[in-house]
Amino acid sequence: MSETGAAADERAGRVPTMRDVAERADVGLKTVSRFVNGETNIRPQLADRIARAIADLGYRRNLAAASIRPGQQSRVLGLIIGDLGNPFWSGMARAAERVCAERRWLLLTASSEEDPDRFARLIDRLVEQRVDALMVVRPPGEELPALDRAAGDVPVVAIDRPSEHAACNVLYDNAHGARAAVEILREHGRVGYVGDTTGMWTMSERFRGYAEAVGAVDEEIVRHSAHTMEDAQTAAAELLDAGVDALFTANNRASVGALLAFAAAGRRVPMIGFDEFEAAKLASPPVSVANAAPAVLGRAAAEAAFSLLDGVTPPDVLLEPDLVLRGSEAR
Repeated sequence: MSETGAAADERAGRVPTMRDVAERADVGLKTVSRFVNGETNIRPQLADRIARAIADLGYRRNLAAASIRPGQQSRVLGLIIGDLGNPFWSGMARAAERVCAERRWLLLTASSEEDPDRFARLIDRLVEQRVDALMVVRPPGEELPALDRAAGDVPVVAIDRPSEHAACNVLYDNAHGARAAVEILREHGRVGYVGDTTGMWTMSERFRGYAEAVGAVDEEIVRHSAHTMEDAQTAAAELLDAGVDALFTANNRASVGALLAFAAAGRRVPMIGFDEFEAAKLASPPVSVANAAPAVLGRAAAEAAFSLLDGVTPPDVLLEPDLVLRGSEAR
């Protein structure tokens, strides 16, 4: 099979990107960007490799992005969130979009679905689209080279989960919020924990706050498996059967899962959740929460991005969750 044919098979029908050209030519993404934008101060050997890779892959540069001259702004910010299906992230994106609209800028939003490979592809694609700055919620796991590369091209703001490559981190004090909630629940006795994987920074911090409040952690009443509402319902039901006296739920999906478990069991225990959710006030009693408001997070992140574009590097932002007590923390 010819090299061109092999490339077509590798693409499997998708549009080739500048990243594909860089990988095929074995050069940096920035070098390819310079080449396709007509810069001539590139070594002839590298330029030849890039030209061959472009021909083999059938790469076509984005003409809208290419029309932006050096020194000009596209007036577009990029935002990568964790999961569009989670109301927390959609609420945060909406707030960031409003800040952009106030300045007559456009916000491009995409979801990584907490997949590191998808996250890396989205970063490269948004940089290729010439966004002026990136706001990212990085997926669980180690730092990614793609984020490091992006930080060399555009200002990067990390949201909700810190990154060493970001010029500014906009975070909530998750450990403090969790600790304050669990200290209230401790007066009832054994406090169970339901959350998602601690490979996620926010979950790790919330579990740290829980552990600091309870002292000696009883692993028998801890669950880190609540990625979906169904997972959370199963975990909460197990803790009810284990005889916990109260329950701390570490995100909005865990809280909804716990309510489903309470309904199925026909009984409840005192509970406080982390993150507001739409049904919290409709439960009986209404659910108390440590509220890390997504709108506040989104606005702060967008404002930090614009500060960076204005040439001002803001300090990291650490927001304080509000503890909203509605009655579910009591018997």
